[in-house]
Amino acid sequence: MNSNAVRTFVDDRLETYIAELKSLVEHESPSRDKGRLDLLAGAIADRWEGLGGNVERIANDAGGDHLVGRFFEAAPGPPALVVGHFDTVWPVGTLARLPLRRDGGRLFGPGVYDMKTSLILVAGVLEAFAALGLRPARPITVLFTSDEEVGSKTSRTRIEALARESAHALILEPPLADGSLKTARKGVGRFTLTVEGKAAHAGVAPELGASAIVELAHQVLKVAALNDPAAGTTLNVGLIEGGTTPNVVPARASAEIDARAVTIAGAEAVEKALLGLSAVTPGTRVTVEGGFNRPPMERSPAVAELFAKARRVGEGLGLALTEGSTGGGSDGNFTAAVGTPTLDGLGAAGGGAHADDEHIEIGSIPERAALLAALLLEI
Repeated sequence: MNSNAVRTFVDDRLETYIAELKSLVEHESPSRDKGRLDLLAGAIADRWEGLGGNVERIANDAGGDHLVGRFFEAAPGPPALVVGHFDTVWPVGTLARLPLRRDGGRLFGPGVYDMKTSLILVAGVLEAFAALGLRPARPITVLFTSDEEVGSKTSRTRIEALARESAHALILEPPLADGSLKTARKGVGRFTLTVEGKAAHAGVAPELGASAIVELAHQVLKVAALNDPAAGTTLNVGLIEGGTTPNVVPARASAEIDARAVTIAGAEAVEKALLGLSAVTPGTRVTVEGGFNRPPMERSPAVAELFAKARRVGEGLGLALTEGSTGGGSDGNFTAAVGTPTLDGLGAAGGGAHADDEHIEIGSIPERAALLAALLLEI
């Protein structure tokens, strides 16, 4: 099987790819540091051009530039879209505290799992295709963005546009803890609830005031009542602020809300409920701003069919692929929401995303490269 040859190719060159991965990890690239992101984008673009790609660098004044690489453009049919990101949650200087280290079969470092190893998977597969004379079933479009960790605000439009013109989307985010691919993700919403009241002296004339904090307490309970775990709908008031000093009836208070929903209909219902909240306490006013910045990735029939194909492809590699869902969001939420069959969690095995013990299982690199190659060759 050709994809088994890809596994052997990557495995034989594994130390070379680990050295390349170390270089990527040691180039710190937090989501809001345009200078560092753009330098990394340039290095990735050079790498892709060396692999025969037609590379488009998408200028982004609001953050780091994004990259689109097009490969095998003469192949028939709409392309397979491969999606990843090269920004991380880690601030500059993290390497001084958490230096890259290798411990047995694991490589530890900030951003190694989420998700710079996926850049190595792309490079390994494309190099193997060239060396082995393999051609994919359709053209390949590779999109790596610079702002996934902060909501993909500047890349969303391009993600959705590329998804609409693609046969399917393969998302190189990490898999579930047990290695399962992701065929469903919750949608993610962010809302700010603000209460305006009326200040007054708490000792002399409290009756002249209207407490924004008391009203906020009522609203927090209303938000909590919207939770429906059985339906996969969860809301969390994660931050509250209000008041000035203890002897003043507070004139203002606010809350930051995280909302998650399994279906688009569920997300719409939550959004409608939150935006419809009204005040209970006389003399106060409630306003809610925000919305779902990532729609749910639903396990549609098209997604289920794509996974079934992937499972059959995996069998040829000796892999028993399984699927699952997660409450976190990714750019796969966008590709699925526009109707493009999407398969997520195709990155390397490991753990500790966004945590001090972030790591990959080095031995999973050839296996995941072979899986990605098989999907590109056979679907």
